[in-house]
Amino acid sequence: MNKKMHVYYDKEGDYLEIRFGEPTESTYEKIGPDTFVRIDKKTKEVKGCAVYNFQKSNQPLIDIEIPADVIKILKNKSVSTTN
Repeated sequence: MNKKMHVYYDKEGDYLEIRFGEPTESTYEKIGPDTFVRIDKKTKEVKGCAVYNFQKSNQPLIDIEIPADVIKILKNKSVSTTN
């Protein structure tokens, strides 16, 4: 399966969203102030995260485990762009 990581930032709304793979029916679960994790309704897998007031926040950075297959794809892309 080829999962892509999508990063979206809305400067005006100060909203950051990171999504793994194609969009699926998901729910958001609050994990901290203005911080939510996106969970696939069927598989219960973490599919991404959302942070409101990203630049304004004085909260520590969030720590989200990235699926191993996404890390592998990122590493492969890094190697192919440096060759």
